[in-house]
Amino acid sequence: MILYDRDQKESYLEFGIEIPISGDKKARIFQQLISRQYLAEKVMEWHIDKIVERIPKADLLRVHSSQYVEKLYSGQLEDEIVRTYELIDSSGKYYRYNPAIAKLPLRSLFDRILNKVAGTYQCCKMALERDFCFYFGGGMHHAQRDFGNGFCLVNDVVIAIRKLQELGLVKTVWVIDVDVHKGDGTAALTQNDTSVKTLSIHMARGWPLDGKQYNEKGELNPSFIPSDIDIPIEPGEESSYLIRLTEGLQEMAKTPEPDLAVVLLGADPYEKDELPSTGLLNLSLEQLFERDILIYRFLKSRSIPAAFLMAGGYGESSWRVYAQFLEWALLHRLD
Repeated sequence: MILYDRDQKESYLEFGIEIPISGDKKARIFQQLISRQYLAEKVMEWHIDKIVERIPKADLLRVHSSQYVEKLYSGQLEDEIVRTYELIDSSGKYYRYNPAIAKLPLRSLFDRILNKVAGTYQCCKMALERDFCFYFGGGMHHAQRDFGNGFCLVNDVVIAIRKLQELGLVKTVWVIDVDVHKGDGTAALTQNDTSVKTLSIHMARGWPLDGKQYNEKGELNPSFIPSDIDIPIEPGEESSYLIRLTEGLQEMAKTPEPDLAVVLLGADPYEKDELPSTGLLNLSLEQLFERDILIYRFLKSRSIPAAFLMAGGYGESSWRVYAQFLEWALLHRLD
């Protein structure tokens, strides 16, 4: 199943935010899929066209601190968006932000973000019902308990997991994160929680691991809190990526199988990704195809329901990473 709501927009330009996310990425993926006659004929079997779930304030409070959540529902919301999306640099100048072209106020971005969280939750529920669901969105894995970070105002992954657990729909979950950046928020928010097991394969250097490990008080930077399985890839180690991911998955398989797996299938390790902070890991389209099939088969062979999220993917070429995998996966499932 694919959850793709055409009314859910991707680009940030309406808010004056100039992050290189293609506004037509999702439409291009979907068009590629229905260009295959067989998939077009069966589109009603695999396409869910509406996000119907809702995420109230109480869902955020299971994951984020009450002080932070209150900021998001107050006049401080825009300040939190500016900081989370890094719209002002250290000299106080606008960075990747041009208010002159904005058609919508920054505060209205919050409603769009909550709708994306709802999409992640709905994808997880659908995966439990159908064994597999891919959501055209989600993966805001950098948000921490007390603050947003790295374009992630709230952590939809953990919010969805906690809601599922609260409702008794799942007890245990695996999070498999192959976004180019370390899944630091998810690791911190689930630290010492045996009900959630996390794996992250990511750049060994660069953001979010380019800051100080400890602050002046000696407190650990939460971005350095380890996942249960961390697989840091150094520049130039792309040839060993799939081998090391396989080893990581085999290590994960030594633990009891979960009720659900959430996969952050970031396209940003792609060598043609256009976000500057992704440049230390450059995989080919072919390597990414092997990666995605590897994860799919790993979970499928164990009958673990899998919710796939887009996570990171920037520029004009990232849609190809998702399209090649989804075409294969849908043909595999429908056949």
